[in-house]
Amino acid sequence: MLNVMVFLHVIGAAGMGFYIVLPFLIGRATKLNGAGQAGLAEGLVSANRIAQYFLVLQLLTGGYLISQGDYEVVWMILVIVLFLAIAAIGGIVTKPLKQIVASIQAGQSATSNIGKARTLSIIILLVYLVIIYFMKFPIYKDM
Repeated sequence: MLNVMVFLHVIGAAGMGFYIVLPFLIGRATKLNGAGQAGLAEGLVSANRIAQYFLVLQLLTGGYLISQGDYEVVWMILVIVLFLAIAAIGGIVTKPLKQIVASIQAGQSATSNIGKARTLSIIILLVYLVIIYFMKFPIYKDM
């Protein structure tokens, strides 16, 4: 059972890898025309939803894996808070992405929404990199 959970956990981490490329994809939106920006934003909203499902997989499999190890409580709390931060910010970034589409359809500039989405995606990337660090170097209880 442990090997299955580790396998699913690694698949979830790969799926969350979307958050590594998200800032770069949003940055490309400024180089596209209106229809291209709207199409990219719609695709990013869909991809973000899929990444959120992988995040849920991470939380479930990670909860099981934490129960099987002997980790410090501070490490467990920190990791859970970081995952919840990604979930929250990942949900928040959806609004500016959807507003990009609405702005383009209304014939308005989407620059401010692109900027908001890019800032939030950079924050997600930084939190994701911190999580990767803590996963690679967990804090175990001293025996």
